Amino acid sequence: MKRFERLDETTAPDGTVLTLYRHDAAYYIRVNGVELMSTRRHASEDRLAELVCAPLRETAAPRVLIGGLGLGFTLRTALQTLGDGAEVVVVELLDAVIRWNQSREYGLSVDALADPRVTLVHDDVANVLRANPGGFDAIMLDVDNGAGALVTSHNARLYRDAGIRSAAAALRPSGRLAYWSADPDPAFATALRRVGLTVEVTGAHAYRGGGRLHHTLYVVRQAAGRDIDGKR
Repeated sequence: MKRFERLDETTAPDGTVLTLYRHDAAYYIRVNGVELMSTRRHASEDRLAELVCAPLRETAAPRVLIGGLGLGFTLRTALQTLGDGAEVVVVELLDAVIRWNQSREYGLSVDALADPRVTLVHDDVANVLRANPGGFDAIMLDVDNGAGALVTSHNARLYRDAGIRSAAAALRPSGRLAYWSADPDPAFATALRRVGLTVEVTGAHAYRGGGRLHHTLYVVRQAAGRDIDGKR
C-alpha cells in the first residue's frame, strides 16, 4: 500500500494548520489532520465555475474574482469557460498555498497561473472586496467548508451579513455572487436573502462521474427592487 507523503505545512492567521500531502499521484490539503480538498475530488469546484462563468462567455471583457485558490480547479475551469478578453482575479491569503500551486514539481496550477488573463493577489479576499465596489461581473468564494462548517475561524466574517453585503457591493449590475459549501445550510441561505439577494441552491457531485457525496453551491444576485440591506 502506498503511503501518504507529507510535502509541506503552513499555519493560517488563526492558528489553523494546513498540510499538503501526496498519495498515489494525487494531492491533498488537510486541515488539522482532516481532509479539506484533493485532486481526486473536485467536480463541485468545476461546477461552481461553470455555473458562474458560462453566462459571461460572450461578454467582451468580463472581470471575475475567485476567492480562495485551493488546488486551482475553480480557476482552471473558469479559464476554460471564459473568452480571451476576460480578467480573472485570484485572491489567496496563504503564501504557502500559492507556492504549492506554482510548484513545477507538483504540477497543480503552473500553467493556469501563468495565463495572461490571470491576476494573482496575495491578500485577504475581504480586503479585495472592500477595495473594489462595483468591480466584478462575477465573484466565486470558496475559502472554507461553508458558513456552518468553518475550519478556519478567520473566514467567518465572509459568511455574516456584513461580509455578504461587502461581496454583493463588489458586483457590477446583474453580476453573480456564488459560494461553495460542503453541506446544505438553510441558515446561510436565509442570511443571503435577508440582505436582499435572490438565491439559487444547487447540489453538485464531489467526484466526476457521480457518487453519493454531494456539495452545495449558492448562486445569488441582488433581488429586483431591493438594495443589499433587504429594503425596497
